[in-house]
This record gives sequence, structure tokens and C-alpha cells, in this order.
Amino acid sequence: MNSLSGAPLVFILHASLCVLPSLSAPSSHATSLDPSAPAAVWQSTRAEHIYGFPDMKAHKKGTLTLSSDTLAFSQKSGNTFIPRSSVTAVSAGNQRVELWGMSGRILRMTIPDGGGIAAAAVMHHRIDMLTVEFRDSLGGGHGAVFFLPTNEAQHALQSFALTPLPPRKISDAVCQNTPIEPRSVQVSTPNWNHAEVPAAYRALVYEHVIDRLRSTKDIGHVYRDGESDGHSACPQYTIHISIATFKEGSSVKRAYLGPAGMFVGTTQMAFDVTVTDASKQLNVNQQIKATIRGESESTNVADHVAKNLARHYANVLKNANKSVSANKTDGPVS
Repeated sequence: MNSLSGAPLVFILHASLCVLPSLSAPSSHATSLDPSAPAAVWQSTRAEHIYGFPDMKAHKKGTLTLSSDTLAFSQKSGNTFIPRSSVTAVSAGNQRVELWGMSGRILRMTIPDGGGIAAAAVMHHRIDMLTVEFRDSLGGGHGAVFFLPTNEAQHALQSFALTPLPPRKISDAVCQNTPIEPRSVQVSTPNWNHAEVPAAYRALVYEHVIDRLRSTKDIGHVYRDGESDGHSACPQYTIHISIATFKEGSSVKRAYLGPAGMFVGTTQMAFDVTVTDASKQLNVNQQIKATIRGESESTNVADHVAKNLARHYANVLKNANKSVSANKTDGPVS
């Protein structure tokens, strides 16, 4: 492989050295200035919400604060929080991501003699991922993922450990002698036993599946796993998801290898999906696959899975409705 020409190489290395220290600098641990607010046990002022936190859009940057009572995320347009007592698990992980996003990709394209491929190796940085699993007031399971500066996720884990709370007892009520809510669906917690999958991917897959189904035409209420309180009806359909294979690729390798990155370093997920209904007459199985190629973040595979699953489920509903209509038409005539 040809080496970088002198001027572009100096520019890239100089820019990287200037930007990387600021990215890896530890965030502030200062407590809130509001005297009425609970004292912060831990705080990161440079957090990025990736997905899953209530009433917060994806990829918003702000301050993530853990107090004895709440876990709150605040940014310019507002803030939201969940009770500390609703948190059921916390996990830390890390991932390498594109340093300058699309600007970095365009810059690499302008470097001659194949230098853009080599530049990819220095135009990524390591970030921490913090995954928070929690239950809402109806018992429904959630997962939220945040990007944090280097080493901040480990600090967060230590802080959560300082304020342990007993696990919340989840209702195990089963729908019996209860009306069925038409077109509603419950998404069971995926079975992750057949592959080692990082917590961030597990949370993102479930959250994206819920949101994709909610935006799918002709689908009624989408129930989360464990969601039972406050509903007088049970879901008509249930989606069972089980991981079949998982391979975490590398966005750095995909960027470094250029066109070959479409085939090497890919991130792949495959799920066995079963759809059943309350009458126990429907039982449809299919494998759902998703692959991330090129320079996209590897965690984007979660939404690809969700998109494919929502499309599959819409087809299942369509075929089920056709079958019901056909049975009515072909039924006995009095």
C-alpha cells in the first residue's frame, strides 16, 4: 500500500493529536447547583444519548446524572429522568467510532495515492458505552444506551454499586379469561442464550423492534415484556425472538480496508423469530438477518434487524387476515 504524501499526513496527524485529547478528557463530576435537587452520586457532562431513554431523541448530547433518587439526562431543549429504583441492571462496554463523521470520510477521499485508507486508522476514537436496563410504571422492560468519554462508563458502574437497591418484583400474571385486544402484539424479551451479545446490542435491538412495530401500519398496541398493570385486555399476538448468530465487526477495519470493507469486518446478527396468537392457531417461524457494511457504526445493526422484523410481522398479519377472511367465506351456510 502506498504511503501518505507529506502534507496530508502531517495535517491528519496534527488534527488527530489536537482533537483526541479533548475527546478523552474526563467529564466533570460536579454536583447540581440546584440546592433542592438530590446530590449527584455521579455525573458525566459529555454524554450522548444513543437510544432508549424516555422522551429523549436519539443522538442528543448533554449531561447524564445519577443521584440517590433518579437517573437524569439533561440537554439544551429539556431534560428527562427515571427513578433510580426502576433500574434493574447496568453494563459497560466500548466501541470505536468515526472521529469526524461524514466530514472525515470526505477528507479521506481527497487524500491521493490511497492515503485515505491509511488515514482511517487514525481518524477513529474509542468511546465508552453505558447500558441501563429499567422497568416503567407498568412493568415493561426498557434499555437505554449512552456514549460516554473514555473510562466514564466504569466510573458510572462503581457509582451505581454505591447505591444498590433490591430488585423490583415483576408481575408474572398470565392472561386468562381476559378479553383480547385486537391487532395488539407483545414482544417477549429475546432469548440471548445462543450467542455472546454485548448489553448495548441487546438493549438497542429490543428498543428498535418496539419502535419499528409501533410505526407499522395496522398494528395496535405494542406491549413490552412484563407490561401487565393497567391493562384490561391481553395482546392478540406474541413475537418470540431468539438470537441465532452474532458477529461484532469493526468500523475501523471496514474504513481502513476501503472497498474491501464491504465484505471484511462486517457486523452480523441473525434471529429466529416466531409469531403466535392467543387462539394458538397461528405459529409462523422465520429467520431474520441483518449486516452492517462500510463505515457505519456497528450498533446500527440493531435497527436493521428491527426493520426486517417489522416487515416480516406485517406480512404475517396480512396473511393471517386473509386466512380469517377466507375461512369466513368458505364456512357452512345455514
